[in-house]
Amino acid sequence: MGLQKYYLENTIEAGTDEAGRGCLAGPVVAAAVILPNDFEHPLLNDSKQLTEKQREILRPIIEEKALAYGVAFISEETIDEINILQASILGMHKSIEKLAVIPQHIIVDGNKFNKYQNIPHTTIIKGDAKFRSIAAASVLAKTYRDEFMQKIDAEFPNYSWRKNKGYPTKQHRDAIREFGSTKYHRKSFKLLPEQLKLKL
Repeated sequence: MGLQKYYLENTIEAGTDEAGRGCLAGPVVAAAVILPNDFEHPLLNDSKQLTEKQREILRPIIEEKALAYGVAFISEETIDEINILQASILGMHKSIEKLAVIPQHIIVDGNKFNKYQNIPHTTIIKGDAKFRSIAAASVLAKTYRDEFMQKIDAEFPNYSWRKNKGYPTKQHRDAIREFGSTKYHRKSFKLLPEQLKLKL
């Protein structure tokens, strides 16, 4: 079954999603996209189901064909201050704010969202695998975030961010053990499993 065009018919509908929620380092990045009803692309899917190359092919196509799109970065300092869930929602709000077209309805990937202005919204679990606009938002959020992680990899090459993008891989955790944390690490996250254990 392909992705659905919209949740509500005859409505200017924005899809929104974020990337980087489970990472130990780097920002959380959110995107919002309003697609025209006739938008079709055989590659479009939940960004997690796509290869990096496929996402990179899709990004300029989405940006060119979308009626409007917005991307927002929420820093690790803000994540530590307000927590990752609130930071993800704040990112989605900020990406919607950047839309050149005001949506009449917002569809959100996941099950948590705070009302944005007076625009009705619907949360959809696994929405990025169900609706085109959320899938498109997931592709933008992921590609913008990956690009940022590749940039800061040059600043801190020991952590392999170019490869792991800040996710808690064994290699990333080993580097934190060896070199400590950086200004890009989220201090409120358990960076190492031993932080959860009592040293007896």
